[in-house]
Amino acid sequence: MYLIGENIHIISDKVKEGLANRDALFFQNLAVAQVEAGAQALDLNLGPRKKDWEEVFPWMVRTVEAVVDVPLSLDSTNLAGIEAGLKAITKAQPIINSVSAEEERLEAVPLVAKKYNAKLVALTMAKSGIPVSADERVNIAIENLIPRLLEIDYPVSDLIIDPLVLTVSGCQEYAPELIEAVRTLQVAWDPPPAISVGISNVSNGVPTKGRSLINRVYLAMLMGAGLQMMIADPFDTDQNEVVRVIEERDDSTPVGKLYVAISDRIAAMEEVTVDDVDTSDPEQMEIWKTVQILSNKVIYAESYLQQ
Repeated sequence: MYLIGENIHIISDKVKEGLANRDALFFQNLAVAQVEAGAQALDLNLGPRKKDWEEVFPWMVRTVEAVVDVPLSLDSTNLAGIEAGLKAITKAQPIINSVSAEEERLEAVPLVAKKYNAKLVALTMAKSGIPVSADERVNIAIENLIPRLLEIDYPVSDLIIDPLVLTVSGCQEYAPELIEAVRTLQVAWDPPPAISVGISNVSNGVPTKGRSLINRVYLAMLMGAGLQMMIADPFDTDQNEVVRVIEERDDSTPVGKLYVAISDRIAAMEEVTVDDVDTSDPEQMEIWKTVQILSNKVIYAESYLQQ
């Protein structure tokens, strides 16, 4: 699993404070810690920075590149800011996060990616929004996103399709469709582009205590569908253990055996069933109930684990 660290994000109060104070040491410590925890690239989500983008994006790139060598993903709606950051890159091939099928951005962003030899995250989202069904999302990729990149001779090998994880709290019907989108995108084009998701989006709006469980159960399901890249929290050790268990097929513990079974069921296009679960084990029952939520079999509520 190729993990892009998500923790330098403008939504964080500490990141906002660090930017306001130009606290280079804060960002350098956070960058190093993410890499040491397993991040193979770092997402730098600075927001649009409408007033100070010309200075902030290059400053952040130079600050982080001073202490790590991994690729940096510049995450903003401000294309001029992204370009300013790209000009400062001196190490690994950068990533632009992101473009969508909206006409104006699809016209401009790929050209910047090509100019600076950057990989490009492309969202399966059109002007009308994010479609629910897997087929509609795949169609956006093969009818809009990939043709535009081929038009400008941008290598599909540098493309990363993001079929968009949405929260189970309020968008529950999207969860199983995303799994099928990940599966289908791998055979929808030859050679297939890389596929990545923001895994923690699935638990947005969920009480903090339950977020990691939902994230890692969904991750096991998505790995079964073939997911090999994600933007995620590298400090979530339980999540990282699920990745290890599935990749190494380590079924030496009851919970590990269940996670491998979940991944295998999804890979075989089968439903996870209660027969896969030791119902006397509370931890396995929490995982099973979460599978039911993410499969859209049971309506999500904050108290679903107690039901």
